[in-house]
Amino acid sequence: MRRWPDFAACGFPPEVHDVLLVKTPAGQLALKDRHGGLTPRQRSAFILFDGQRTLEQVLSATAAMGITVDDVRAMVDQGLLESPDGRGLPQPVAAAPPAPGTGSASATPSPPATLADRYQSAYLVATQLTSSAGLRGFRLNLAVEGARSMEELAALAPRIRDLVGEEKYKRLQEALFG
Repeated sequence: MRRWPDFAACGFPPEVHDVLLVKTPAGQLALKDRHGGLTPRQRSAFILFDGQRTLEQVLSATAAMGITVDDVRAMVDQGLLESPDGRGLPQPVAAAPPAPGTGSASATPSPPATLADRYQSAYLVATQLTSSAGLRGFRLNLAVEGARSMEELAALAPRIRDLVGEEKYKRLQEALFG
């Protein structure tokens, strides 16, 4: 089994890579119904979590798609994946709590969202909006799932607004345009 050469390569100590993850019932439903906030590349990685493959094996198999530990952590945080033995994912080395007297993590401003973070957030909102429209939103939902960039999602925004109305569209507008 391949080991990361150092902590910095993934942000986690080597023993983390022996963690097994399985799909939760909510994760099974999200996979079946194509909702739950999974991007297409995350969906590909999500399928590999079967309780047999370790985190390291899944990351190695999906490295070419750009899947990172952060993607896996997002799936765990969304309640789509869990450890069969109850062991959680340890916190990244960089996310260690501040030393006493150095201030709190909430006092430091969060860095601006990257384009990838904004895309992921907008993608989640767009898929939720279009899938909630039932058959009326089916083709638009397929178009959203095929969108690979912020520009492609932004191009679909007027059609989504027409489908769901101004009130519901505000969430997507905020995610896309800030």
